[in-house]
Amino acid sequence: MARIVDLSIPIENDVVSDPDFSRPKITYLAHDVTIDRMRTSFPSLEAHHLPDGAAWAIETLEVTTHHGTHLDAPYHFHPTTNHELVAGGEPSPTIDEIPLDWCFRPGVKLDFRHFPDGYVATVDDVSAELDRIGHRLQPFDIVLINTRAGSRYSCEDYVTAGCGVGREATLFLARQGIKITGTDAWSWDAPFNFTRDKVDETGDYGLVWEGHKAGRERLYCHLEKLHQLEVLPPTGFTVACFPVKIRKASAGWTRAVAIL
Repeated sequence: MARIVDLSIPIENDVVSDPDFSRPKITYLAHDVTIDRMRTSFPSLEAHHLPDGAAWAIETLEVTTHHGTHLDAPYHFHPTTNHELVAGGEPSPTIDEIPLDWCFRPGVKLDFRHFPDGYVATVDDVSAELDRIGHRLQPFDIVLINTRAGSRYSCEDYVTAGCGVGREATLFLARQGIKITGTDAWSWDAPFNFTRDKVDETGDYGLVWEGHKAGRERLYCHLEKLHQLEVLPPTGFTVACFPVKIRKASAGWTRAVAIL
């Protein structure tokens, strides 16, 4: 029987999963407070009519499509994509336009946990790791980056932990036919505090969101806030990461799993 590894984090309250300005909020409505909602369909209903007086359990959420483990659509990165291939580019797909066959493919895990927080991975770093694990990329492989951030989920430093993937390394993957990549960090790019310092020092605003903005040149998607990548082998597993279908959205939540 196949082994299934959950690669997703939960959407939850009171955990550092996002910066302070953007945290999900869940309101829990327990069985004893929802009978009025049931009465909209059954006006004469009283609590004693129900087993143990229990009505529905319901939750309301205040979230963005980028809370929890999610798949970013190219539209999140830039309104147009494939400028490297098409003069003037072409419209970037939204999450409801992503082909589902991209989302169920062989996985490849690159172990970048040894890089310091804020490091920006290069083409040489990707190539060296592929050589180390003895894998040659195939079109549509789903490439997952295991950073230190995965071990810091729910800790105060989660959002600022781990390395990012630079523009040229991202393009290197996309040019080989990779359509979906992923990271266990908060962002595909290096934590913003490190990038801000580099921009302040150099005046180079091309460093801002450089990995994401590579999607302007070549079409690709990426998963963010993955979990448990450290338990995966380098290869020999399949990733399933079908996004929730939200019309014209920049991302969709996914219960990403690895099937071994």
